[in-house]
Amino acid sequence: MRFHYYLIIVFGFLFTGCGAYYNQPTGVQKAVLGEGTPATSLLKDLPKPKEQVVVGVYKFRDQTGQYKPQENGSSFSTAVTQGATSILIKALEDSKWFVPIERENIGNLLQERNLIRATRQEYIKNANPNEPQLTPLLYAGVLLEGGIVSYDSNIITGGFGARYFGAGASVKYRQDRVTIYLRMISTSNGKILKSVYISKTILSQAIDESLFRYVNFKRLLEVETGYTTNEPVHMAVTEAIEKAVESLVIEGIKDNIWEADAPKWQVDNLIKAYNEETRTAEVTELYGRTLEKRRSKFGIELSGGGTLMDGDYRDPLFRPFGRGALKFMLTPSFTVSASTNVVNLANKNLLDVGYISYDLNLEWILLPKDRFTPYLYGGGGFAMNRKFENTYSKVQFGAGLEYMAADYLGIKLFAEQNINFSDNVDYKIAGTRDDYYYKFGLGLTFYFGVKKK
Repeated sequence: MRFHYYLIIVFGFLFTGCGAYYNQPTGVQKAVLGEGTPATSLLKDLPKPKEQVVVGVYKFRDQTGQYKPQENGSSFSTAVTQGATSILIKALEDSKWFVPIERENIGNLLQERNLIRATRQEYIKNANPNEPQLTPLLYAGVLLEGGIVSYDSNIITGGFGARYFGAGASVKYRQDRVTIYLRMISTSNGKILKSVYISKTILSQAIDESLFRYVNFKRLLEVETGYTTNEPVHMAVTEAIEKAVESLVIEGIKDNIWEADAPKWQVDNLIKAYNEETRTAEVTELYGRTLEKRRSKFGIELSGGGTLMDGDYRDPLFRPFGRGALKFMLTPSFTVSASTNVVNLANKNLLDVGYISYDLNLEWILLPKDRFTPYLYGGGGFAMNRKFENTYSKVQFGAGLEYMAADYLGIKLFAEQNINFSDNVDYKIAGTRDDYYYKFGLGLTFYFGVKKK
């Protein structure tokens, strides 16, 4: 029965969310049309232009010069595709906004046209003088330049694993990042009309499971399985280029470089969504951190939890406490907090008392523009028992974590040390050290008032 238990754990871990495991290749596959990316459908759904723009792309190349990373040895294979020009031309065609013309291998085109002219002159006898000549080549109104400027490997690596009595599993992941720049140049005066910057992360994952177990005397069972998935770099580059073309089209509509053949409401909605995406990108840092001002000037905190006495008696017990606080934000990082606390302290069979304290703290929020942040605080206070007889002053300091569930609501978890300037908190004076106690709590902070983004 125990063996079956281990086997269920291993395979349950394997088959949870592992879609790639069920699509393993079992034979030769035929050629298929290339897959699309999430940006492909967005590019094709753009409103149609009133007039297409003739565009030339001479070279959209890999400017990183980077080779594939390897754990051992060296590799002479490049980290990203060298055919980015072909990808860009396909994206321009899919958008329906541009008429791409051949410029990457224009020498081949010109040579072929010269061969056609020479053949006609030498081998066509009694040529009709009214026969039309080769049509002239189109010339580009704008040129597209730029390239793949960066490929960063292992910007995040990590994983998780566990093993118990020969049964275990592990998950590992790695994230890379590719970055491109694309700019549009007017052929009439050389002015750079627009420049866009797009980045795309590339995810690699590995999951493996194993079972190593003696099921009987001299009977050893060993099971191993797993899989690895690597997001194709070509697909990541394609998605980044398609996103760049989409951004170029919308930026051109915004600046009246060209016009869309669509109702005004549809164009306005498209620009509004793009502006919101741009604003989000401006406040987003690496690793998906969205940095913006999240807290208003004023707040009310309600929290509670447990206390643990550290005095002259042994066997301290957890007892509840409650706190209400008013908060005023001096800067995005520093907050003044004035609170009232109802505290219960107890030791097993020896002590069970209650106090009311009034605390004033200065809080330091370490990552004020992140949704999830640690914070530190410290300050002083004054406390008395419920009969207003036993009084003492104190200092307190602590640390915690706060998560902004919404712009007006923060959820926090904290731990606090209270150093009291009295040895009579537990109603017993003994030794030379004063009585201390600890707080462990969970709270909600409601922020209100005007908050500028």
